[in-house]
Amino acid sequence: MHNYTFQGPFAGVIQSHISLKQAIGYKYEAEARHLFRFSVFTAQHYPKASSLTKEIVLAWCSKKSYEAQANQCTRASILRQLAIHMENNGVMAYVLPKGYYPTEEQYVPYIYTEKELQRFFRETDHCHYVSECPYRHLIMPVFFRMIYACGLRSSEARLLKNDDVELEAGILTIHHAKKDNNRLVPMPDSLTQRCRQYISGIPLVPKESDWFFPGLNGKPMTVGNVYHNFRRFLWQAGISHGGRGKGPRIQDFRHAYACHCLKKWVLQGKDLATYLPVLKTYLGHYSFEETAYYLRLTADVFPDIPIKLERYYPDIIPQLGGGADEAD
Repeated sequence: MHNYTFQGPFAGVIQSHISLKQAIGYKYEAEARHLFRFSVFTAQHYPKASSLTKEIVLAWCSKKSYEAQANQCTRASILRQLAIHMENNGVMAYVLPKGYYPTEEQYVPYIYTEKELQRFFRETDHCHYVSECPYRHLIMPVFFRMIYACGLRSSEARLLKNDDVELEAGILTIHHAKKDNNRLVPMPDSLTQRCRQYISGIPLVPKESDWFFPGLNGKPMTVGNVYHNFRRFLWQAGISHGGRGKGPRIQDFRHAYACHCLKKWVLQGKDLATYLPVLKTYLGHYSFEETAYYLRLTADVFPDIPIKLERYYPDIIPQLGGGADEAD
């Protein structure tokens, strides 16, 4: 993590707030960047402030002409958490009420159909060699299948190191995932076999590279590289994209995996009280609510599921509102 030198009248309490969040398991890296900018703002405009007043809070949270509504809500949420921390430590602070700023309509995950997945993965198999990204044609067929088949976040797959992939047992080790969780993820046999073939077929990859999916100069693939290839495969597979913020998204492979698992278990008559904790652990969720979110999503996507779910699990199917945790 970047070691910021916080400025302004709240530098000390900002540092203690971040330290506390990280001590209880949050990465809090993006939030730290936001708070560093806030510290610079207060150093410039309110250098002698002794309390976090409403004036300061609203000045910092005011919406910029160029930013999305979600960005404003993010800044407000981060500052609200800081204000609560300040109050808990005897520093006067204005706590912005929840929902003070209107939120954008929440994105509802796109659940790929089995036919769409088949078309998408077929296009990854047709990926060809380009000198600007010499390993692309080898990586893409495995990378996207791994995200779906293991329910991974894109960053979890992208940042896998060679030592994290046990090809004999077919197990991935995910380090420092969301909220700094670590977990083991068994791979399906078909994916394990693909990974073995992938490793045996990449003599071009520099031996000094630590990354299972290497980019250039000994670094992992970039986010931009993954996204641009995703959009190209999506178009080639004939899957419509609604534009920025509309999806489908790479993250929706993970959502589709969860929903497809639940659909299969319900149709097989599995006891979800037993299987949901398994899915929770497999996905690396921090709370049961994050996993239960997929019950409602599954019921909405597959019309033949709701009656079965509501008959046996009427009390654990949440409304499809979703939050930051469920969306990830």
